[in-house]
Amino acid sequence: MIYLTLFFEFFKIGLFAIGGGLVTVPFLFDLAESYNWFTAKELADMIAVSESTPGPLGVNMATFAGFHAAGVFGGVVATLGLVMPSVIIIIMVAKLLAQYQCNVRVQRILDGIRPAVIALILFAGLQIGKLALIDVLHVIVFVAFFAAIHFWKKSPILYLCLAAVVGIVLQLE
Repeated sequence: MIYLTLFFEFFKIGLFAIGGGLVTVPFLFDLAESYNWFTAKELADMIAVSESTPGPLGVNMATFAGFHAAGVFGGVVATLGLVMPSVIIIIMVAKLLAQYQCNVRVQRILDGIRPAVIALILFAGLQIGKLALIDVLHVIVFVAFFAAIHFWKKSPILYLCLAAVVGIVLQLE
């Protein structure tokens, strides 16, 4: 039964998480409250792991959450649930896009969705911030990395590696 629930819940997330992996975060917070699959603290850890591993964030999160809830098969089921709506929608859109891409109504729909996606991403960032910025030292590390990323446009890999080193050196928890 857990596998069907995992598939259904992640199918819903995949269906409505328009805009990328960070948009899945508010949905995952809802899952943390609705099911005992993982806690909000574990979700913050999942986000950190998902951000620092290869692959799309949403897929990594689904795999990690599914694995945490029901083992390897749970990870596979959650991942399939998450990507299935995209596969279906992309096939449909690919067939219709050429025909309707210049349609004013289609453009208005997309223009209306964009601000909502930004709001979802911002909400996810605020939720993660509440979990991660737990003391002054964490805030200082955040500000330092935010400034570095803003002023020195280097590879995200560099910043993730540096953050890992900072976490070890400062013994962040």
